[in-house]
Amino acid sequence: MADNADALRVRSLFLSDIHLGTKGCQAELLLDFLREVDADEIYLVGDIVDGWKLKSGWYWPQAHNDVVQKLLRKVRKGSRLVYVPGNHDEFLRDFLDLNFGGIEVHDQILHESADGKHYLVIHGDQFDLVVRHAKWLALLGDGAYTAALFVNTHLNWVRRRLGLTYWSLSAWAKLKVKNAVNFISRFEELLAAEAKRVGADGVICGHIHHAANREIDGLRYLNTGDWVESCTAIVEHYDGHMEVIRFAERASRVPEPRSALLPEPLVPADALPAPRPAAERAASSTRAVA
Repeated sequence: MADNADALRVRSLFLSDIHLGTKGCQAELLLDFLREVDADEIYLVGDIVDGWKLKSGWYWPQAHNDVVQKLLRKVRKGSRLVYVPGNHDEFLRDFLDLNFGGIEVHDQILHESADGKHYLVIHGDQFDLVVRHAKWLALLGDGAYTAALFVNTHLNWVRRRLGLTYWSLSAWAKLKVKNAVNFISRFEELLAAEAKRVGADGVICGHIHHAANREIDGLRYLNTGDWVESCTAIVEHYDGHMEVIRFAERASRVPEPRSALLPEPLVPADALPAPRPAAERAASSTRAVA
């Protein structure tokens, strides 16, 4: 299914907050990543397309279209693709529990890992009080965030010229500003509590652009991060092990062969099981959450 014979093969891939349709989207890096990883199941965990930005002005370069085509090509070659909308692509919530050309759309869903654990897969904006009750403030914050990304892009252009690695200004600010740290902590606790409420062993979410893999009150909290700053994803290996891939950090190490940018599979490639048909995997590994 992969373009590269040396691609990392994983059981499941989780991506969110790509924000296609914005100038901050790191579409070229994402295309490189998708060439380097192959998955039986792909979960798009919200904010894949930025409907908020596209309403105010159309921006859709070829690289953004290439990302869509790359994902559709993986579906045609046998990958199961589940789309869980977020607040920026909330227009898709009008089509929940439908299937479009092999793409399933769910508000939230339970994923069963290879080791028998269940993870609630949800974007997470449902637990952001600003988005739910003060959307005008969320839009204002989105504008400020876009400005920060503009500065971040030019700052990293200078850093690359100096031979320095990628560094995220906005991610640094999140970890330094007390209110932002408190918001992230509270968000993580609420998502873990929701996973516990539905009887899951953990949660896989996005929304806050802060990749994480940690334990909260006995549950596994996983956040996919984003593809405008950190360029991160969650992968599930064939033994059920979950891992955060930080692709921007790996890609900035030069010179390195492309096959070295991702970790090696945990088992030899010839020992991996052949992927089952998408319909069979859908029936056995996940169920929608009411």
